[in-house]
Amino acid sequence: MSLELMAKRTADLYGKCFGQPPRWIVAAPGRVNIIGEHTDYNQGFVLPMAIERYTVFAGDGNNRREVVMHSMTTGDTATFALKNLKPGSPAWSNYIRGVTFHFRKLSPRLAGFQAVIDSTVPSSGGLSSSAALEVGAATLLEAITRQTLEPLKKVLLCQKAEHDFAGVPCGIMDQYTSVMARKGHALLLDCRTNTSTPVLMPGDDVVVLIINTTVRRRVGDVEYSTRRAQCEQASEALGLPSLRDATIQDLSALSRIRNPVVHRRARHVVTEIERTLQAARALEAADWTTLGELMYASHESLRVDYEVSCLELDAVVEIARSLAGDGVIGCRMTGAGFGGCAVCLVKSDAATHLIRRIGWLYEYRTGIQPEIFSTRPASGARILE
Repeated sequence: MSLELMAKRTADLYGKCFGQPPRWIVAAPGRVNIIGEHTDYNQGFVLPMAIERYTVFAGDGNNRREVVMHSMTTGDTATFALKNLKPGSPAWSNYIRGVTFHFRKLSPRLAGFQAVIDSTVPSSGGLSSSAALEVGAATLLEAITRQTLEPLKKVLLCQKAEHDFAGVPCGIMDQYTSVMARKGHALLLDCRTNTSTPVLMPGDDVVVLIINTTVRRRVGDVEYSTRRAQCEQASEALGLPSLRDATIQDLSALSRIRNPVVHRRARHVVTEIERTLQAARALEAADWTTLGELMYASHESLRVDYEVSCLELDAVVEIARSLAGDGVIGCRMTGAGFGGCAVCLVKSDAATHLIRRIGWLYEYRTGIQPEIFSTRPASGARILE
């Protein structure tokens, strides 16, 4: 569905729900990480891009000192007062509650608002549906209050909303990409300095396939927090501020803590940071062979050292690799892991064939029908009207 059609559909439902057309329509994209997994909360480098899948808000302010949000995705409505804001139900509303809570600190004149939300960003797929929801909410509040936040302040506000109201200790990559992304570019993001360098995806030669396994393991959130704690344990054992500062040579010193699991976690992070820097150079130079090799090496490290892959993700990567002669450049799992999506870089003229071929082979091997779509790098959040 095009963004224009999404906007119209969301506006039409807003009119039915609230008896008048919306004053504002805003959109925030999801994102896919080409490479650089589980490095963001270690102050490392990542290489994400926004995707052509969006969360759209149609809304307006009100004077009732309450928020009314209807989700077209889930079909339910969340209503909550601005006074004494705290987490509540439905669960998806916590992202908006958190954004509202922190935004009101900057703009106390916000008297309440109402909106209808639609989204084409797959939920729980590692494509930052939560960040798109947060950034979309913040963009709507900017429009309603006529208060434009400095972009990095907006990013940090949305990240803090997820920490405080959803209880997810995420890094900065997801919100940063949804706000800052540039059309036709990936972003080489330094998660220590919170600065980025746009990396042009050259020409129309390649396109990104997102392959949603439609599998999501319930252990994911717990294991994510465990991996963060293991990384912190490793950096503390090395006497370093974070694993961003570690080298391969430093990792041998981890033997003194006698924990091979922590050693493997640290090895993934240190090598993944280096792979990400190499991948940015390869992308800019259109060195597809090198970029593909780095993507496969990243997946293997995530599978063996970080242990966040699963049988279905491994199947996708194995299938993609077997189709190198058909136009596949590289493939890896993306996102926190334990299910969700793989990202696959392919030759543009082979994309339609590969979507059918990968889909058929994956369903044959697993019995599961995947969701596969192509995308090019999209722009960040914006007010549509």
